[in-house]
Amino acid sequence: MKHRTVRDLMTHSVVSVRAQTPFKAVVKTLADNDITAVPVVDASDRTLGVVSEADLLHRESAQPDPAGLSAVLDAPGEVSVQSAATTAEGLMTSPAVVAHPEWTVVQAARVMDDGHVKRLPVVDDTGRLVGIVSRADLLRVFLRRDHAIREEISGDILDRTLGIGPDEVAVAVTDGRVALRGTVERRDLIPVVLRLCEGVDGVVEVTESLGHRTDEPVATAAPSGRPGVLP
Repeated sequence: MKHRTVRDLMTHSVVSVRAQTPFKAVVKTLADNDITAVPVVDASDRTLGVVSEADLLHRESAQPDPAGLSAVLDAPGEVSVQSAATTAEGLMTSPAVVAHPEWTVVQAARVMDDGHVKRLPVVDDTGRLVGIVSRADLLRVFLRRDHAIREEISGDILDRTLGIGPDEVAVAVTDGRVALRGTVERRDLIPVVLRLCEGVDGVVEVTESLGHRTDEPVATAAPSGRPGVLP
């Protein structure tokens, strides 16, 4: 099984800004490139943080209302560093939540979800920015064609990995939903088949109607050399 990685899905040409980029230049960068966030890098292209539209709006919301119409409801307090910032370095969220090129889609999706972010700068082992991956990029695996999914399951998983031929288990795929029908040798193979099929890129759901010939696990040699069975 070959899973597509972040390297396969990421945008390689990344728009970025430097730490000393002024507030208005950051806003213009977002607008000109139709993006909602931009990585902040140093002179060696190492990722320092990320400035998003939310970061920029946070600064603006802390400014006095020029029309004098909004009342200050909260008790006076210190102005935060971010709300007073005028450059990318002060505006950015740091450290950035990042991904690595060799990560699987699952790894990147989990980090994105845990960090409550919509995109991840992709960095190499030295921290240098090499790409960016978004939620939309990760969802591209579900655009994989049904015939490609079926061929991977029938050929790579069932036949070459588990030794189950097409005459034993038939595979049907419709809009990423996999249906398995047939008979396997042992009952304990069924959850293995399901788990491997669920891990195939582009699979939305796996259902099965699988029978089995025996409940017995495969016989193997015990450590003492006497016949035994797999636990």
